Amino acid sequence: MNSYDVAIIGSGPGGYVAAIRCAQLGMKTALIEKYPTLGGTCLNVGCIPSKALLDSSHHYEHAVKDFEAHGIEIPGDVKVNLEKMIARKQAVVDQTTGGIDFLMKKNNIDVYEGLGTFKDATHIVIKGEETTEIEAKNTIIATGSKPANLPFINIDKERIITSTEALKLKEIPKHMIVIGGGVIGLELGQVYKRLGAEVTVLEYLDRIIPTMDAGLSKELNKVLKKQKIKINTSHQVKSVERKGDEVIVKANNKKGEEVEFKGDYCLVSVGRRPYTDGLNAEAAGVKLNAKGQVEVNDYLQTSASNIYAIGDVVKGAMLAHKAEEEGVFVAETIAGQKPHIDYNLIPNVVYTWPEVAAVGKTEEQLKEAGIDYKTGQFPMRALGRSRASMDLDGFVKVLADKKTDEILGVHMVGARAADMIAEAVVAMEFRASAEDVSRMSHAHPTFTEAIKEAALAATDDRALHI
Repeated sequence: MNSYDVAIIGSGPGGYVAAIRCAQLGMKTALIEKYPTLGGTCLNVGCIPSKALLDSSHHYEHAVKDFEAHGIEIPGDVKVNLEKMIARKQAVVDQTTGGIDFLMKKNNIDVYEGLGTFKDATHIVIKGEETTEIEAKNTIIATGSKPANLPFINIDKERIITSTEALKLKEIPKHMIVIGGGVIGLELGQVYKRLGAEVTVLEYLDRIIPTMDAGLSKELNKVLKKQKIKINTSHQVKSVERKGDEVIVKANNKKGEEVEFKGDYCLVSVGRRPYTDGLNAEAAGVKLNAKGQVEVNDYLQTSASNIYAIGDVVKGAMLAHKAEEEGVFVAETIAGQKPHIDYNLIPNVVYTWPEVAAVGKTEEQLKEAGIDYKTGQFPMRALGRSRASMDLDGFVKVLADKKTDEILGVHMVGARAADMIAEAVVAMEFRASAEDVSRMSHAHPTFTEAIKEAALAATDDRALHI
């Protein structure tokens, strides 16, 4: 029987990064993955493939709508080859997962393919083509999450689908009904809207992206409506029925009246659930909570002292980069170091276009906590760079403490917001004030000038270009 210092169950961004860091720290490391390819949801059926399709569909939309204004004339009609688009997406996935294979070999990490099941707190049985047992002094559970569902919906993976199936459709839907106005539903809804589908979003709560600042929700709602995506908030879905190639969704609207929507595809994107199936956690003394999450303390240690858990399977936002940070945190903790994670400074991003990004506290959270704050906001359309690229929608909002001027939150909608948010994370990590950021030189013309201008606006209303 092979013995290891650390075994990691699950090879998503949390698991494989934890494995690399453990190996870097001199630990003999095993990585267990039940699927044939490494990378978990993010690399195989999540972050990476969805961004590939978002980029491809954005190129198409740009060619159809904007090229002429840029002085680019394409003879004949611009056409979508969905099969080729999906194939390119898969090539990106294959290259990326292949890169993880390389990193495992480079770091001398033993990879086991099969379902990792606890026999006890120090022994794991791996059920693959053959059954193998290993011993591990420490184990990191990184088994991730799966798409959630509503109890009355039968997902047939053909017409009533999850994000996994939406990434490999054989045809462009005529009318895609999206249940859920969160990140996944809006991103994939926008992909197929760009390609020619009619898209209707049904959201149970009173706004889309409900966990983010209300100002971002309002702005994105306005932009998506302008893009002809139909947004229906305060809609409680009651039934989803398939009749041949038609899907019929019935819901109660905000007045309590029953309304009906008909389409040829229904994307169910009502969040994700922690995945512990087959783990046999109780055999190792690992407790789960009522939500199915693995219970952990501040050190991400489970009820079994030598077993840790990270990523989507524990409490907190289900974000790939949160899982990565936790993977490194646990590896360094096992090695006797004292790392830290500030969960308030883990950014959140929606990869629609314009993109949405945020870090820190929302206005709603600051009000609820009774914190006196000031706001500085700057519209993207006031930037020369935005006008040059025809990306005029959105804004940057800086929230700062009224007394100390320390930045408490940064929220933005706009082109390249996903990249720009890193500046805000750095500033807040070092507890910068709004004035600190306002006095930093930002290259001109760039989108990031909006951060400087919003910081100026938060500092005695000193924005220069509005």
